[in-house]
Amino acid sequence: MTARAARRDLRVLWVDDDHDLTATASTYLGEIGYRVEHAQDLATARQLIAAERYDVAIVDLNLPDGSGFSLLQDAPQDRVGQFVVLTGHGSVKSAVEALRYQVFDFLMKPIELAELCNVLARAGNGALRRRPSAAARGRDEAQPRVEEMLVGASPAIRQAQALLERAAAGDITVFLQGDSGTGKEVAAHCLHRLSARKHGPFVAFNCGAVSPYLVASELFGHEKGSFTGAQSTRRGIFERAEGGTLFLDEITEMPLDLQASLLRVLETGSITRVGGDREVPVDVRIIAATNRDPMRMVEQGRFRLDLYYRLQVFPVVLPPLRERREDIPVLAQFFLSRFNAGAGSGRPRSFSAAAMAQLVFHDWPGNVRELRNIVDRSCLLSQGTIEPEHLMLQAAAAPPAPAAPPAAAAPARQPAAAEGAVALPETSLLRDAEQQLILRTLRDCKGNKTRAAARLGISVRTLYNKLRQQAAATPPAD
Repeated sequence: MTARAARRDLRVLWVDDDHDLTATASTYLGEIGYRVEHAQDLATARQLIAAERYDVAIVDLNLPDGSGFSLLQDAPQDRVGQFVVLTGHGSVKSAVEALRYQVFDFLMKPIELAELCNVLARAGNGALRRRPSAAARGRDEAQPRVEEMLVGASPAIRQAQALLERAAAGDITVFLQGDSGTGKEVAAHCLHRLSARKHGPFVAFNCGAVSPYLVASELFGHEKGSFTGAQSTRRGIFERAEGGTLFLDEITEMPLDLQASLLRVLETGSITRVGGDREVPVDVRIIAATNRDPMRMVEQGRFRLDLYYRLQVFPVVLPPLRERREDIPVLAQFFLSRFNAGAGSGRPRSFSAAAMAQLVFHDWPGNVRELRNIVDRSCLLSQGTIEPEHLMLQAAAAPPAPAAPPAAAAPARQPAAAEGAVALPETSLLRDAEQQLILRTLRDCKGNKTRAAARLGISVRTLYNKLRQQAAATPPAD
């Protein structure tokens, strides 16, 4: 089937009160093969949807008789295959709101015709993917949740989890930002595995790990004889990711001249191989990531502003581990459980309270990746209970020797001398680690609870409550 014939099979509904834009877009799309109908208000759109099924509906958010969101909410799922939101007031807030309704993508006025065609082509394919085979439906029953892949329960990571869950349902471009080791590739896998593209390939490419002279060939492929050593035609990663997700890591490290080429691919949905003169259409979802401040890179002239805005449609920031210390025991137990599960019949490992406290106190410059590596290493070094010496952390990161606590606080739990360190349940480990962290911070702040609360990132009232809880949990002295 030719591309034009495929377009003839797709019915498009354009809902917008901009007469000039609607007429221009409808005429253009009709000329290239799409069957387009248009409505200028919600009432007309609802009548058309009731009478006909549409593969793609492009809906403006600001209509004479209400918000386009109401159409997204009310339209029967079996009447519209994919929704694309159209607005002249694009913002992250609007994109997040749109994603509540399983929106495929997000277009902002003024519209580039090439980008419109790209979105329509992908949305048409997405409408077909929403009718999976029986085998695929069987696999979907075990679909994972975001929190099972991006582990944590702190407010900062919960916000990222919620954004990822919303973005996964559509085909919108996502820009992941965060320090090295915070889990950007894990987040990209979450988006892929929760999307309609989950049965397609997931291809990751580090833009800073390839020679600048080879990046174009890696991205777009090359034709035979296009340069010395090109012995045969080779597909690039865009073509290898066809029907799936392409993760462009460290996007700000891409050479400037190739950033312009990437921008064109994002707008047109087609690539040109190195040494070739024919455009090859590609159907991929782009997820980009960086561990740098993209706006600073723009100011330094190392990152194109137009590419930044094209990627910044839906940004998700992953917090560093030092800003979500309450997740450290949860993550450590997660990696420990994974090691124990792979150890077979070997003796399972567990953390002592002292080792867990050291993990909580550590600054984690390498973030979650560093924590995972340290847990794996300590499991290999220990024979059962993981002690501080098995962690091999720098001495500066280790907790100090126990000091006399403030009057309201409970002393740190000490292991039984005759038995050595005791492996505690996860909840107890977390409670002890939190207690030692509070005591250490109070000591460093010379008992000043206002300063200690600020350093811990909690309110003074919360700090007093925690101290009272610790005191109440401490058994009275004989």
